[in-house]
Amino acid sequence: MSQVGLRRAERDDLLGLPVDVAPRLLGGVLRTTVGGRAVAVRLTEVEAYHGQGTGETPDPGSHARMGRTARNATMWGEPGHLYVYLSHGIHSCVNVVSGPEGVAGGVLLRAGEIVEGADAAAARRPAARTPRDLARGPGRLGDAVGLRHPVHDGLDAIAAAPRHGATARLWLRDEPLTVIASGPRVGVAGVGGTDAFPWRFWIPGDPTVSAFRWGRGAGPRMLD
Repeated sequence: MSQVGLRRAERDDLLGLPVDVAPRLLGGVLRTTVGGRAVAVRLTEVEAYHGQGTGETPDPGSHARMGRTARNATMWGEPGHLYVYLSHGIHSCVNVVSGPEGVAGGVLLRAGEIVEGADAAAARRPAARTPRDLARGPGRLGDAVGLRHPVHDGLDAIAAAPRHGATARLWLRDEPLTVIASGPRVGVAGVGGTDAFPWRFWIPGDPTVSAFRWGRGAGPRMLD
């Protein structure tokens, strides 16, 4: 894959904390090949998640908030790997690990536009009514690019090394987008889903950005 204005991501691009790395992914592309079928998605919406001891502010919405476990181990590993987890027992969601190795963090890929392999994405997402719905939401994006938990958890999107019949490669814009929006994360329960954590970033006006909803017990804070 070669597109004007894009370059292959390097590990050094992802060494910062997720809240700093996340906006940099917007407009970039994740390309996967699974079962011989390639799909590329231009990233339009992402969310940052920190782990225990990551950054100055504890993140109550993170899978790694209580420390390292078998489930979240990939978040503590080398930046550029993909943390693929199962949501609601059904949907495989994809995160790009960021931060130094041993410091937990990831950027959830919430939504994007399929720019290559639309037929393959549509075959994996038969319920999608329009092209914009193919990867509009993290579970849909995971389905569209063909990555599944647990077999593809840990896939390296920098080295593009194969894992269980899949490869992934992350591309970034040569010049980061200058106009982005930010706000609370979608559907995160409690304070982690309030505007105390404006760690969701998206491209304003892009039709593939997912719909916002407050999580259980979350909502706008009342300021004095």
